[in-house]
Amino acid sequence: MSIRPRWFTYLLAAVVGFVLVAPTIVVVGMSVTAGGLLSFPPKGFSLRWYDKLLGSPAWIEGMLTSLQIAVLTTILATVLGTMAAVAIVRGRFRFARAVNAFLFSPMIVPVVVIALGMYLTYGRVHISGSVTGLVVAHTTLAIPFVVINVAAGLRTVDWDLVLAARSLGAGPLQTFMRVIAPLVLPSILAGALFAFMTSWDELVIAIFLSSPLVKTLPVVMWEQVRSYVDPTIAAVATMLTVVTIVSFLLLALLNRRLRKVS
Repeated sequence: MSIRPRWFTYLLAAVVGFVLVAPTIVVVGMSVTAGGLLSFPPKGFSLRWYDKLLGSPAWIEGMLTSLQIAVLTTILATVLGTMAAVAIVRGRFRFARAVNAFLFSPMIVPVVVIALGMYLTYGRVHISGSVTGLVVAHTTLAIPFVVINVAAGLRTVDWDLVLAARSLGAGPLQTFMRVIAPLVLPSILAGALFAFMTSWDELVIAIFLSSPLVKTLPVVMWEQVRSYVDPTIAAVATMLTVVTIVSFLLLALLNRRLRKVS
Protein backbone atom coordinates (compact mmCIF):
# COMPACT_ATOMS: atom_id res chain seq x y z
CA MET A 1 0.00 0.00 0.00
CA SER A 2 2.88 2.37 0.71
CA ILE A 3 4.66 1.68 -2.60
CA ARG A 4 2.02 3.20 -4.88
CA PRO A 5 1.80 6.53 -3.09
CA ARG A 6 5.61 6.72 -3.08
CA TRP A 7 5.82 6.10 -6.83
CA PHE A 8 2.99 8.53 -7.39
CA THR A 9 4.88 11.17 -5.41
CA TYR A 10 8.04 10.58 -7.46
CA LEU A 11 6.06 10.76 -10.70
CA LEU A 12 4.31 13.95 -9.66
CA ALA A 13 7.64 15.52 -8.65
CA ALA A 14 9.14 14.51 -12.01
CA VAL A 15 6.22 16.03 -13.93
CA VAL A 16 6.37 19.27 -11.96
CA GLY A 17 10.14 19.43 -12.39
CA PHE A 18 9.83 18.88 -16.13
CA VAL A 19 7.20 21.61 -16.46
CA LEU A 20 9.47 24.03 -14.59
CA VAL A 21 12.72 23.14 -16.36
CA ALA A 22 11.46 22.49 -19.91
CA PRO A 23 11.01 26.18 -20.88
CA THR A 24 14.58 26.92 -19.78
CA ILE A 25 15.92 24.00 -21.80
CA VAL A 26 14.04 25.22 -24.86
CA VAL A 27 15.41 28.76 -24.48
CA VAL A 28 18.98 27.51 -24.05
CA GLY A 29 18.58 25.31 -27.11
CA MET A 30 17.27 28.18 -29.22
CA SER A 31 20.18 30.39 -28.14
CA VAL A 32 22.74 28.08 -29.78
CA THR A 33 20.89 27.41 -33.01
CA ALA A 34 22.70 27.93 -36.29
CA GLY A 35 19.51 29.15 -37.96
CA GLY A 36 18.30 32.70 -38.12
CA LEU A 37 14.95 32.11 -36.43
CA LEU A 38 13.84 30.94 -33.02
CA SER A 39 13.41 27.21 -33.42
CA PHE A 40 13.60 24.10 -31.29
CA PRO A 41 15.23 21.65 -31.69
CA PRO A 42 18.07 23.94 -32.83
CA LYS A 43 19.16 23.70 -36.46
CA GLY A 44 22.82 23.01 -35.88
CA PHE A 45 25.07 24.46 -33.20
CA SER A 46 26.47 27.99 -33.20
CA LEU A 47 27.51 30.64 -30.69
CA ARG A 48 27.10 33.49 -33.13
CA TRP A 49 24.09 34.88 -31.26
CA TYR A 50 26.19 35.26 -28.11
CA ASP A 51 28.84 36.96 -30.23
CA LYS A 52 26.17 39.30 -31.60
CA LEU A 53 24.95 39.97 -28.05
CA LEU A 54 28.40 40.83 -26.72
CA GLY A 55 29.15 42.95 -29.78
CA SER A 56 26.02 45.10 -29.54
CA PRO A 57 26.41 48.42 -27.64
CA ALA A 58 22.67 48.48 -26.85
CA TRP A 59 22.72 45.05 -25.20
CA ILE A 60 25.94 45.76 -23.28
CA GLU A 61 24.65 49.12 -22.06
CA GLY A 62 21.38 47.54 -20.95
CA MET A 63 23.28 44.81 -19.12
CA LEU A 64 25.53 47.30 -17.31
CA THR A 65 22.55 49.49 -16.42
CA SER A 66 20.68 46.51 -14.99
CA LEU A 67 23.74 45.47 -13.01
CA GLN A 68 24.24 48.97 -11.62
CA ILE A 69 20.60 49.33 -10.60
CA ALA A 70 20.47 45.81 -9.14
CA VAL A 71 23.60 46.35 -7.01
CA LEU A 72 22.38 49.70 -5.67
CA THR A 73 18.93 48.23 -5.03
CA THR A 74 20.46 45.30 -3.16
CA ILE A 75 22.49 47.55 -0.86
CA LEU A 76 19.63 49.92 -0.12
CA ALA A 77 16.96 47.24 0.28
CA THR A 78 19.19 45.10 2.52
CA VAL A 79 19.95 47.98 4.87
CA LEU A 80 16.38 49.26 5.07
CA GLY A 81 14.83 45.80 5.14
CA THR A 82 17.12 44.63 7.94
CA MET A 83 16.29 47.71 10.01
CA ALA A 84 12.58 47.14 9.40
CA ALA A 85 12.87 43.46 10.35
CA VAL A 86 14.55 44.34 13.66
CA ALA A 87 11.82 46.87 14.38
CA ILE A 88 9.08 44.35 13.59
CA VAL A 89 10.55 41.50 15.64
CA ARG A 90 11.79 43.46 18.66
CA GLY A 91 9.95 46.74 18.47
CA ARG A 92 6.97 47.59 20.62
CA PHE A 93 5.06 50.43 19.03
CA ARG A 94 1.56 51.44 18.06
CA PHE A 95 0.17 50.66 14.64
CA ALA A 96 2.56 47.70 14.23
CA ARG A 97 0.05 45.85 12.06
CA ALA A 98 -0.42 48.88 9.84
CA VAL A 99 3.35 49.13 9.41
CA ASN A 100 3.54 45.44 8.49
CA ALA A 101 0.76 45.84 5.95
CA PHE A 102 2.52 48.86 4.46
CA LEU A 103 5.86 47.02 4.18
CA PHE A 104 4.34 43.99 2.49
CA SER A 105 1.93 45.91 0.25
CA PRO A 106 4.28 45.71 -2.79
CA MET A 107 3.80 41.94 -2.72
CA ILE A 108 0.01 42.30 -2.74
CA VAL A 109 -0.76 45.30 -4.94
CA PRO A 110 -0.53 44.52 -8.69
CA VAL A 111 2.81 45.63 -10.08
CA VAL A 112 1.19 47.57 -12.92
CA VAL A 113 -0.74 49.65 -10.37
CA ILE A 114 2.48 50.39 -8.49
CA ALA A 115 4.22 51.23 -11.76
CA LEU A 116 1.51 53.68 -12.80
CA GLY A 117 1.56 55.38 -9.41
CA MET A 118 5.34 55.68 -9.51
CA TYR A 119 5.25 57.01 -13.06
CA LEU A 120 2.86 59.81 -12.07
CA THR A 121 4.65 60.56 -8.79
CA TYR A 122 8.24 60.40 -10.00
CA GLY A 123 7.43 62.67 -12.92
CA ARG A 124 6.48 65.40 -10.46
CA VAL A 125 9.79 65.15 -8.58
CA HIS A 126 11.82 64.76 -11.79
CA ILE A 127 13.38 61.35 -11.11
CA SER A 128 11.42 59.42 -13.72
CA GLY A 129 13.66 58.02 -16.42
CA SER A 130 16.73 58.07 -14.19
CA VAL A 131 18.85 55.51 -12.38
CA THR A 132 17.76 57.06 -9.09
CA GLY A 133 14.08 56.55 -9.89
CA LEU A 134 14.59 52.92 -10.88
CA VAL A 135 16.67 52.19 -7.79
CA VAL A 136 14.01 53.68 -5.49
CA ALA A 137 11.26 51.80 -7.31
CA HIS A 138 13.07 48.46 -7.27
CA THR A 139 14.00 48.96 -3.61
CA THR A 140 10.32 49.33 -2.83
CA LEU A 141 9.65 45.96 -4.45
CA ALA A 142 12.66 44.27 -2.85
CA ILE A 143 12.31 45.36 0.79
CA PRO A 144 9.52 42.84 1.63
CA PHE A 145 11.76 39.92 0.59
CA VAL A 146 14.56 41.18 2.84
CA VAL A 147 12.16 41.70 5.75
CA ILE A 148 10.75 38.17 5.45
CA ASN A 149 14.17 36.50 5.41
CA VAL A 150 15.79 38.62 8.12
CA ALA A 151 12.74 38.50 10.40
CA ALA A 152 12.75 34.69 10.17
CA GLY A 153 16.41 34.67 11.21
CA LEU A 154 15.87 37.14 14.05
CA ARG A 155 13.19 34.92 15.58
CA THR A 156 15.82 32.21 16.12
CA VAL A 157 18.27 34.54 17.92
CA ASP A 158 18.96 34.01 21.62
CA TRP A 159 18.18 37.51 22.86
CA ASP A 160 19.88 36.81 26.19
CA LEU A 161 23.13 37.34 24.28
CA VAL A 162 21.90 40.75 23.22
CA LEU A 163 20.94 41.65 26.78
CA ALA A 164 24.34 40.47 27.98
CA ALA A 165 26.10 42.67 25.43
CA ARG A 166 24.02 45.69 26.42
CA SER A 167 24.70 45.07 30.10
CA LEU A 168 28.44 45.10 29.36
CA GLY A 169 28.19 48.57 27.87
CA ALA A 170 27.73 47.88 24.17
CA GLY A 171 25.60 50.41 22.33
CA PRO A 172 22.72 49.51 20.00
CA LEU A 173 24.82 49.72 16.83
CA GLN A 174 27.74 47.82 18.35
CA THR A 175 25.38 45.14 19.66
CA PHE A 176 23.81 44.70 16.26
CA MET A 177 27.11 44.57 14.35
CA ARG A 178 28.92 42.23 16.76
CA VAL A 179 26.11 40.06 18.13
CA ILE A 180 22.96 40.10 16.03
CA ALA A 181 24.37 40.48 12.50
CA PRO A 182 26.73 37.45 12.68
CA LEU A 183 23.85 35.28 13.93
CA VAL A 184 21.47 36.27 11.13
CA LEU A 185 24.06 36.74 8.38
CA PRO A 186 22.71 33.82 6.28
CA SER A 187 19.24 35.38 6.42
CA ILE A 188 20.61 38.80 5.46
CA LEU A 189 22.48 37.29 2.51
CA ALA A 190 19.35 35.43 1.40
CA GLY A 191 17.35 38.64 1.55
CA ALA A 192 20.06 40.47 -0.39
CA LEU A 193 20.00 37.81 -3.10
CA PHE A 194 16.23 38.07 -3.46
CA ALA A 195 16.58 41.85 -3.64
CA PHE A 196 19.17 41.54 -6.39
CA MET A 197 17.06 39.13 -8.42
CA THR A 198 13.93 41.27 -7.95
CA SER A 199 15.72 44.19 -9.60
CA TRP A 200 17.78 42.19 -12.09
CA ASP A 201 14.87 40.90 -14.20
CA GLU A 202 12.07 43.35 -13.33
CA LEU A 203 10.24 44.62 -16.42
CA VAL A 204 6.88 46.28 -15.71
CA ILE A 205 8.10 49.18 -13.56
CA ALA A 206 11.22 49.52 -15.72
CA ILE A 207 9.02 50.07 -18.80
CA PHE A 208 7.17 52.90 -17.06
CA LEU A 209 10.28 54.57 -15.61
CA SER A 210 12.90 53.98 -18.31
CA SER A 211 14.06 56.61 -20.77
CA PRO A 212 16.10 56.63 -24.00
CA LEU A 213 19.23 57.16 -21.89
CA VAL A 214 18.39 54.68 -19.10
CA LYS A 215 17.19 51.26 -20.20
CA THR A 216 17.56 48.05 -18.25
CA LEU A 217 18.26 44.74 -19.96
CA PRO A 218 14.63 43.52 -19.71
CA VAL A 219 13.46 46.76 -21.34
CA VAL A 220 15.93 46.31 -24.19
CA MET A 221 14.63 42.76 -24.60
CA TRP A 222 11.04 44.02 -24.66
CA GLU A 223 11.82 46.60 -27.34
CA GLN A 224 13.68 44.00 -29.39
CA VAL A 225 10.77 41.55 -29.22
CA ARG A 226 8.38 44.25 -30.42
CA SER A 227 10.49 45.09 -33.48
CA TYR A 228 12.36 41.97 -34.60
CA VAL A 229 12.90 38.59 -33.00
CA ASP A 230 15.99 36.50 -33.54
CA PRO A 231 17.90 34.01 -31.34
CA THR A 232 19.73 36.89 -29.66
CA ILE A 233 16.70 37.16 -27.40
CA ALA A 234 17.22 33.54 -26.34
CA ALA A 235 20.90 34.24 -25.69
CA VAL A 236 20.00 37.16 -23.41
CA ALA A 237 17.40 35.08 -21.59
CA THR A 238 19.97 32.33 -21.10
CA MET A 239 22.46 34.78 -19.62
CA LEU A 240 19.79 36.09 -17.22
CA THR A 241 19.05 32.53 -16.16
CA VAL A 242 22.73 31.72 -15.68
CA VAL A 243 23.20 34.76 -13.43
CA THR A 244 20.23 33.65 -11.32
CA ILE A 245 21.43 30.05 -10.98
CA VAL A 246 25.02 31.05 -10.17
CA SER A 247 23.80 33.54 -7.56
CA PHE A 248 21.73 30.92 -5.77
CA LEU A 249 24.57 28.39 -5.90
CA LEU A 250 27.02 30.91 -4.44
CA LEU A 251 24.54 31.74 -1.68
CA ALA A 252 24.07 28.06 -0.85
CA LEU A 253 27.85 27.52 -0.75
CA LEU A 254 28.39 30.57 1.42
CA ASN A 255 25.63 29.57 3.85
CA ARG A 256 27.15 26.10 4.16
CA ARG A 257 30.52 27.56 5.05
CA LEU A 258 28.97 29.97 7.54
CA ARG A 259 27.18 27.09 9.27
CA LYS A 260 30.45 25.16 9.53
CA VAL A 261 32.20 28.16 11.04
CA SER A 262 29.40 28.72 13.54
